[in-house]
Formats: sequence, C-alpha cells, structure tokens
Amino acid sequence: MKKSRLSKSFVGIGLALSLLTSGTMLFGPQSALAAASDSTTTAAYSATSTSKASGVVRTARSYIGKVRYKFGVRDTSRLILDCSSFTQMVFKKNGITIPWSSADQAKLGTAVKKKANLREGDLVFFSTSKPGRINHVGIYVGNGKFVSNTASSGVVMLDMNDSYWKNRFITGRRL
Repeated sequence: MKKSRLSKSFVGIGLALSLLTSGTMLFGPQSALAAASDSTTTAAYSATSTSKASGVVRTARSYIGKVRYKFGVRDTSRLILDCSSFTQMVFKKNGITIPWSSADQAKLGTAVKKKANLREGDLVFFSTSKPGRINHVGIYVGNGKFVSNTASSGVVMLDMNDSYWKNRFITGRRL
C-alpha cells in the first residue's frame, strides 16, 4: 500500500511539473509577444512625441523676426504678442492647448529642473525681474538655445548660457 501511495505521489508530482512546464511554454511566448507589443507602443509614443516636439520647434523658428512684442497682448492676426501668448500660439498650431501667462504655463506637464535634461519642444521659464519669480517663457530648440518673444527684439533665438539668461533660468516643462 505504501508503494502505491508513493507511486501516486510521484505520478502527481510528475503531472504537476508537466503542466507547469507546458503552461510556461504556452504563456512564455504570449508574454514575450505582450512585452514586444509594449515596447512597440513605447517606441511609437516616443516617435509621436518627438514628431510633435519637432513641429513645435519648426513653428517657433518660423516666426523669428516676424512678431512684435507687447506685454499683455494676444493679437495673433497682427502678430503682436507677449512671450506667453507667443508660446500659446505656437503650441496651438501644433494641436496643443495651453493657458496664457508664463506662470500658468509653468504648472503644465513634467518639470525639467536641469538645463542639461531639456529636450526640443520643452517650455523654458525665466525670472527677468523679481528673482525666483517666473515671468518669461520660451521654447527650447536644442543645443542650449531657445526661441522666445522678447520686449527688445521680438521673436529671436537666444542662448541659455548667455550672460543675461544663464542665471535667470528657473525650470523647464515637458508637455
């Protein structure tokens, strides 16, 4: 009798291992397929994000020398804008709605605290008057440069490491 129980135990264990192994084989490729699908989705998302960011940068650059700055103005038909209405217009032309005012735009997306981590299309925020208070915004275009609508020159490309901008950077935001 003891041999019979022992034999049944071995058969039961063997059957359990067999099912476990075949289950792994059945579920393994599906799990691999799901993982591949997830990475494809991530790659597609990254490509879409990169494509959208490139569009934002292209649009921002297209307005260099064409926009007049006036504080508090959002006249897109005559291209008379302040810094935040410029970024608002550029993003809207790329299908992204953002609020007016640099302070409100600074609440969007994900914070990018270090200049070294900025990517094309990120909003970049500065303090140009009261230290530590956001009151200017531009669009990062890569290589330490950003496009912004300034009171002195209208829409221009600027260097974030220029003596004026270097210490005025507060944060970036990735939408």
